[in-house]
Amino acid sequence: MLTHPSADQLRALRPQLQARVLAVVREAMRGQGRSLTGGQGRGLTLGVETAVDTFVSGAQDTDLTATRAVFRELGRTEFREGHRVDALRSILTVGAQAIWAFLVEHPGPLAPGDLYGTAAALFGYVDALAGAAAEGYLDEQRDAAHDWAMVRRRLITLLVQPDPPADAALHAAAEAARWTLPETVCVVSADGTDAEHLARAVGGNAIATVIDGAVRIVVPGPSTSDRGLAGRRAAVGPVVPLRGARMSYRISRRALDLQHAGGLPDGVVSCDDHLVRLLLSWEPGVSDRLADRVLGPLDALTPAARRPLADTLLAWLRSQGQVIPAAQALHTHPQTVRYRLRKLRDLFGARLDDPDERLALHLALMSRPGA
Repeated sequence: MLTHPSADQLRALRPQLQARVLAVVREAMRGQGRSLTGGQGRGLTLGVETAVDTFVSGAQDTDLTATRAVFRELGRTEFREGHRVDALRSILTVGAQAIWAFLVEHPGPLAPGDLYGTAAALFGYVDALAGAAAEGYLDEQRDAAHDWAMVRRRLITLLVQPDPPADAALHAAAEAARWTLPETVCVVSADGTDAEHLARAVGGNAIATVIDGAVRIVVPGPSTSDRGLAGRRAAVGPVVPLRGARMSYRISRRALDLQHAGGLPDGVVSCDDHLVRLLLSWEPGVSDRLADRVLGPLDALTPAARRPLADTLLAWLRSQGQVIPAAQALHTHPQTVRYRLRKLRDLFGARLDDPDERLALHLALMSRPGA
């Protein structure tokens, strides 16, 4: 800040200095298309008055806490009004130049040495105020991002909750999130916690939040909802009516869990391509119970004998009871398949001819490969 003699001499110039700086700042505001009235105008006027008062009144150790607080609030206003962080800095620079020009034009109270010392103090002072404004801008940006994330989280939670939300609540939440309610959606579950980044990467007016340690993305559908998901595990739920978003969420959530457990491939998977696997694993223990019940005849065999018979039975069922396609799938001779089928008929009997039993066997073998 200033030395005591410079401060004493400048106090007499305070009214003219404030008027000069305000005029220049207002012209700069017009150039940026800013309002000279209302909150913007009042805030910058207060900032100029405070800055000039503090500058002309202080010694080297003047406490800038109150002045910095004014400029932090101005920085917050900059963000709320949609300006860039450097717009206020440019106005501060213009104000500093106006102060310096005024002092050069009115050098009477200041000796040349004081004038140069004043210049150094002036531009250091402006840097301190610009820093305070930047802090306020970033604080407001972080707060807004947090609030925006909370608004989107509320909307997504409403969409995927067990009980469908009332129309009024859903429309209010969508309006608060500035999200146009689509007719259909799909829900993507993906590894990570970078919800905002993934929503932007997926695009298509997607919104996202973190629920239970994973990102849940609601994408208006149909769309290319796997875009931007490369390089991580992600499960794209089925496209459903908006009111059915919970089903898409539950399916994609279960699919991501299965990916972690090794039950589905890594990378981006479409849940619609793995519905049977999802069905078999939906309720823990059910598929194991099915396998225990229908594959019992194989349990008495040794592992070495059980595995080829189980593989042959699954290939035969997939081939709809045809030996040649089953042999091709197993890369073995048809006679080997016929030999194994005779053993299987000894074990399972007429169950191999019952459609429901064959379906149960097929599902059980899918859930427990190699039995």
